[in-house]
Amino acid sequence: MVARVIPVSPFDLVLFGATGDLALRKVLPALAHRFADGQMPKGARIIGAARSEMDSDTFRAMVGKALADTPNPAPPARRKAFLARLDYVTLDARGDAGWQVLRDQLRGDVIRAFYFSVAPGLFEPLAERLDRWALVTPDTRVVVEKPFGHDLDSAQALNTMLARHFTEAQIYRIDHYLGKETVQNLMAVRFANILFEPLWNARFIDHVQITVAESGGVGGRGAYYDGAGAMRDMVQNHLMQLLCLTAMEPPHRFDADAMRDEKLKVIRALDPVAPDRVVRGQYGAGESGPSLLDELGNPGSDTESYIALKVGISNWRWKGTPFYLRTGKRLAARVSEIAVTFRDPPHSIFGENARWRENVLVIRLQPDEGMDLRVMIKEPGPGGMRLKDVALDMSFAEALGDDTPIPDAYERLIMDVIRGNQTLFMRGDEVEAAWAWTDPVIAAWAQAGKRPLAYAPGTAGPDAAAALLKRDGRRWREVK
Repeated sequence: MVARVIPVSPFDLVLFGATGDLALRKVLPALAHRFADGQMPKGARIIGAARSEMDSDTFRAMVGKALADTPNPAPPARRKAFLARLDYVTLDARGDAGWQVLRDQLRGDVIRAFYFSVAPGLFEPLAERLDRWALVTPDTRVVVEKPFGHDLDSAQALNTMLARHFTEAQIYRIDHYLGKETVQNLMAVRFANILFEPLWNARFIDHVQITVAESGGVGGRGAYYDGAGAMRDMVQNHLMQLLCLTAMEPPHRFDADAMRDEKLKVIRALDPVAPDRVVRGQYGAGESGPSLLDELGNPGSDTESYIALKVGISNWRWKGTPFYLRTGKRLAARVSEIAVTFRDPPHSIFGENARWRENVLVIRLQPDEGMDLRVMIKEPGPGGMRLKDVALDMSFAEALGDDTPIPDAYERLIMDVIRGNQTLFMRGDEVEAAWAWTDPVIAAWAQAGKRPLAYAPGTAGPDAAAALLKRDGRRWREVK
């Protein structure tokens, strides 16, 4: 099967922070892949902007090296043609140097996208200068990377600042998890098939587990991570979005505001999290690397690298069905999945000795994107009715064919920015509602003064996390 590519309209995309890690590792390779697939029209240009002194040729050479080092790089000829689309402007985000040069390069008859691939402290000065230099047109879009604030107050301040310079329809708060093909397929499975939606409620679903496990540590992000931790870095945004897409009501149509209205309802229906429903952990030193405290360079830090929560949703669809969320670094494997466990049949006709396993629908986000549904069948052979659970497994690579590569999330999201489609981006009130739920959880453990629990690298996290489910008669899925 060959993916259908729909070209977008001509555009000028200005990438602030173009020499940074995110730009070179994610944003520019995503644009290069879209160019190689024929989605970028002849009139599309990318202008890198940063404080580093260099000319456009030097910038192209830097990007070319980065593209060659990415997985599945485009053919050399296509990479060369893409690099020809690039220009560079040396620019001071906090001053006026370079802004007139940037203004002179922009065209007035195409879509303008300004991508803030910079530290949050530069969001405001960049927004102010875009406004001051009259660079914002009716066809302008502004892409803002997370973190969207540090707490509710800072998120509200960020939204207020952005609203002074742009309309809400121009602001694209990007969470790359929403661009993953499997996440979008969760919506297709739920709302394009009659099979699951009648069962998608507390009457038929026993519980839901959402796991985002990472095998690597903090690495070079120590300075940022010590002020964030797993709760702010992962739960408030990535896991919250996965929870919303799993639990939301069907929107009346598939568009941005209808989708985000339903996600917002889920966040507002979340129960407060009691202290005994939260487990926090820190990884220690091991063969895979130093401890979290060593990587942070702060031996007294109480920042968590692991968190598990039991979450309830107080609405008619989900009351009584718990959602268990967990995320952590230096765990046994890199895996992200949503596992929906259905209730047992009300009566078994196969007797008390029949070996029974739950029906589980697993949506795998990474590394092997796909879905499987575990169902009970008769084990082949004579000797009575013996039950066995098997997976109805669908790997995207196998089901769609090797000629249909799974695009990186940024590829979809950046093209949606150019199209003006905000469906997979967060709205301001959605961000604030997520922080309003998250802040009391963080405040409660700060008030308790308990340090995170230690766990060994390469495991599933602290033992207390297993106890969180065990007391409910459940267990976590294995991280492998």
